[in-house]
Amino acid sequence: MLPATLFESAFNSSPFGHYLLSPTPDAIILAVNDAFLKASSRTREELVGVSLFQAFPANPDDPDDTGEADLRASLDKVRATGLPDTLPAVRYPIPVVLPNGQTVFEERFWTSTSTPIFGPGGELVCISHSNSDVTAQVRSEAAVRESEKRFRALTNATAEVIYRMSPDWTQLRHLEGRGFLKDTADTNRFWLEEYIPPEDHGRLHQAIARAIRDGSVFELEHRVRRADGSFGWTQSRAVPMVDASGAIYEWIGAASDITERKAAEEKLREADRRKDEFLAMLAHELRNPLAPIGAAAELLQRMKLDETIIKRTSQIIGRQVGHMTGLIDDLLDVSRVTRGLVELDTEPLDVGAVLHEAVEQVMPLIQARRHDLALRLPPAGTLVAGDRKRLVQVIANLLNNAAKYTPEDGRLEVTSTVDAERRLCVHVLDNGIGMAPELAARAFELFAQAERSSDRSSGGLGLGLALVKSLVELHGGTVSCDSAGQGRGSRFSVCLPLPEPQTAATPPRAELHSPAQPEPLRVMVVDDNVDAAVTLSMLLESGGHRVAVEHDALRALDCARQFRPQACLLDIGLPGIDGLELARRLRALPETAEAMLVAVTGYGQARDRDQILAAGFDHHLVKPIDTGRLYALLGACCHTPAASVS
Repeated sequence: MLPATLFESAFNSSPFGHYLLSPTPDAIILAVNDAFLKASSRTREELVGVSLFQAFPANPDDPDDTGEADLRASLDKVRATGLPDTLPAVRYPIPVVLPNGQTVFEERFWTSTSTPIFGPGGELVCISHSNSDVTAQVRSEAAVRESEKRFRALTNATAEVIYRMSPDWTQLRHLEGRGFLKDTADTNRFWLEEYIPPEDHGRLHQAIARAIRDGSVFELEHRVRRADGSFGWTQSRAVPMVDASGAIYEWIGAASDITERKAAEEKLREADRRKDEFLAMLAHELRNPLAPIGAAAELLQRMKLDETIIKRTSQIIGRQVGHMTGLIDDLLDVSRVTRGLVELDTEPLDVGAVLHEAVEQVMPLIQARRHDLALRLPPAGTLVAGDRKRLVQVIANLLNNAAKYTPEDGRLEVTSTVDAERRLCVHVLDNGIGMAPELAARAFELFAQAERSSDRSSGGLGLGLALVKSLVELHGGTVSCDSAGQGRGSRFSVCLPLPEPQTAATPPRAELHSPAQPEPLRVMVVDDNVDAAVTLSMLLESGGHRVAVEHDALRALDCARQFRPQACLLDIGLPGIDGLELARRLRALPETAEAMLVAVTGYGQARDRDQILAAGFDHHLVKPIDTGRLYALLGACCHTPAASVS
């Protein structure tokens, strides 16, 4: 028989806490081993002979401390059944005395087994109670659970697709598609063919091979088949998971839906391309009239010309200046309309009269290209509420566009109907070059044009249709474009709401007549551009006016006191003091207080006009000036009779 000392040695040497308890409810500690003394920071003298529940009482201030109750229940079960009972990790804080003498409860977790010990007669002699402090393990497991909980919350909160890949990317182990991609709950060996379009396979394989070779983060933007079967774009990023040896055992990745961003980038690239195309067209369109103007100027300098050649040369210059002015006006018009700076002069308009006026404007181009034009008017007296000038501009732009893009001897047609929504719809049709569907879809966008040859034989800056759309929408209407394809003509439609029936038509506007030849006046021209000032003075002198020219504002003030001009044509961008300040000072001089002040400037925006008129100007002319309007203004200036001009 083994000696009792051997059992005592085994009891004390066990790495697990162990003690013997009396079989009574107060569980008196009969013996305790060294492992438990170390774990509880107690001495044998403090514990032996003391109730377990007195040595380790519950914390009365901790409502969650159920350790004593759990242990009592376990010991009661052992006494009642005579069978061992095991407790899992139980929270059982124990009192600890701090160096300052204060007693606090330290949170501990214990796993324990209580085993009944019977005597020779079968009586319960004691209860063997073994335990192990598993506080570190419990806290570690809790930290892992909390980490997993946070990861799951983050995964659920993010809009990104989450996926797992095998080390060699041959298997997609799991994918949560967030509605963007189809979910994969089981291992998918054919994910590449299912999710990635064939044209992106090569790029994807290269990026995967590089990430596997370097053990680096996989990152790539590529196309992907979405859950609805269509193709979109995703930005995918995956990190390698490595074991203790450094070997990759899995890839964890996230993918974002960047389809909208890619579409926006493509729109920006297209806008940039169209901007470059527009600048090239603008340079071409501006150089075209400059060439004959330059040639005409050189001709006037080098040759002794008769009156016929001079007249012809002047007509060339006038036509080309008019063309350049039109280009600049179009640019400014689009800018004003798109920024909402255009105010409509709305009135009831006879649609037939608007169509006739628009056709009249475009007729020279139609005749030059020998087009056949069919004009079908709405019923007489059909009215719309609108700005006459702007609606004529809309129809004229559409007709001009149709004439330009229809080969010679083509056919144009203008029709008008009333649709089911009580809108008047004007359709401009042609049998010209037509449009591809993608161009028809953006025909009314700014600078939108079809690809054309380098000679740009059709001309234009791509502004007309954008202006049409903006003006029609200002009238509460809509525009549309359709074409059966390239070479099959086009149809542009403008639909405007019809007003309530009117009892009487608005009387037609009075026709404008050319102003009479102005009477001779004293006119002062002030411009720091010498050529501009001299040519304007020559023009005025040819009309019989007496002209004084100055290029400096201060000298102009001195001249005004002596010359006493009846009209002053002032540039705004003058050196020293500008034209606005010069106008204010001229208004303050008794000699020019009543003179007509006309701003002759390149500043043509609405805010510029407001500043100019606020400075005391009577009129605002934009360079190059409309000479007809200038003569009309001078004709209305009657401060000094012609006979008094000296």
